[in-house]
Amino acid sequence: MITLDQKKEILALIKREVVPAIGCTEPAAVALCVAKATELLGSTPESLDVRLSANILKNAMGVGIPGTGMIGLPIAVALGALIGKSDYGLEVLRDVCPEAVEKGKSYLEAHRPAINVKVDAPSILHIEVTALGGGRSATAVISGSHTNFVYLERDGEVLLDELHKAEKAETKAIKAKEAEPQLNLATVWEFATTLPAEDLEFILEAARLNIAAAELALQNGGYGHSLGFTIRHHGAKLFGDSPVDHILAYTSAACDARMAGANVPVMSNSGSGNQGITATMPVVVYAWEVNADRERTIRALTLSHLLSIYIKQSLGRLSALCGCVVAATGASSGLVYLMGGGYEQVCSAVKNMVANLTGMICDGAKPSCAMKISSGVSTAVLSAMLAMEGRTVTSAEGIVADDVDQTIRNLTDIGRDAMRETDREVLHIMTTKNC
Repeated sequence: MITLDQKKEILALIKREVVPAIGCTEPAAVALCVAKATELLGSTPESLDVRLSANILKNAMGVGIPGTGMIGLPIAVALGALIGKSDYGLEVLRDVCPEAVEKGKSYLEAHRPAINVKVDAPSILHIEVTALGGGRSATAVISGSHTNFVYLERDGEVLLDELHKAEKAETKAIKAKEAEPQLNLATVWEFATTLPAEDLEFILEAARLNIAAAELALQNGGYGHSLGFTIRHHGAKLFGDSPVDHILAYTSAACDARMAGANVPVMSNSGSGNQGITATMPVVVYAWEVNADRERTIRALTLSHLLSIYIKQSLGRLSALCGCVVAATGASSGLVYLMGGGYEQVCSAVKNMVANLTGMICDGAKPSCAMKISSGVSTAVLSAMLAMEGRTVTSAEGIVADDVDQTIRNLTDIGRDAMRETDREVLHIMTTKNC
């Protein structure tokens, strides 16, 4: 049984990890660091040297920047220098407008920033920016988390230095994670299915925001690769006018909008908007299809999001493993609940997901993420269906173990540790290919 204190801690954890976000987090963090360096400099930089950990660079290279109609880091860096305000945090570019975008383009023509990998970065989430101009210099460093400034310097004067303390940024992040409620699948299930529904109603905001993002992309198909729009308008010939068709269309459409840089908020999970979309939309759409009442919808969404958080606790925020694997596993558990399944069926669905999608690589945030998400969501539906039929991948097969929590750890061990070399090779390919 979960104690009252544990329930409070888990509730607080969900509220920290399931939050609204506009635009991809990684380019926003880079723009934030640029804005801080520019503020320290006191003038528009004549040159910018941006050094990023590999995972930050990978996740920021190909994603749309809200309000710009453009993709990638250069415009985010330019706007961070021109209109960014560090006080805004990850909403650093909230003042973007067409005039600012044109100024950003002109800035890039005159002052192309240097953007490179930071070799031996102390954290997988690490950003360094040095700005030069008017004979002055300024440096800002973010490390450990997206808004955590650890070093500030102006004209050789160190204003903040937490880089070389005994507890470095990565160690602090590890300690903070260790202080979080320690979950297992049984705890996730008990929390989602027994806590008073009124205490969980806030999770419906995830449905509202992510539905709005999906409907924006479904209106005209002008975002990303228009996968959601294509499924909605042409997929019925192949899928039929079915719940699967609707789930795929709405989930993919929300990702289309986000990755193309639509200036619309989505509800994120564990620092990722795409994970928030994937944990939300299949559950919401299926709840519509079966006319689930408000309480069942709330509990299914809570189960999906909390299971995703649990897996990410072990995997880490940034990894070589595509986040849709995690969030789609959460979604599959929510679907099982809505289908009338219990804890044993949820365990089966998780094992089925791990057996299928383990190893899907993350090659950065970009419009084609909608395709990966659709693959994850399709598998989530199939895994739930099999679980409801009493079918589960057994411990004789692959990395699946009898114990469901060990199965999850096997997944995250591969994504966190074993795929590091894969991550390096993916980044090498991304940064050396001829576009």
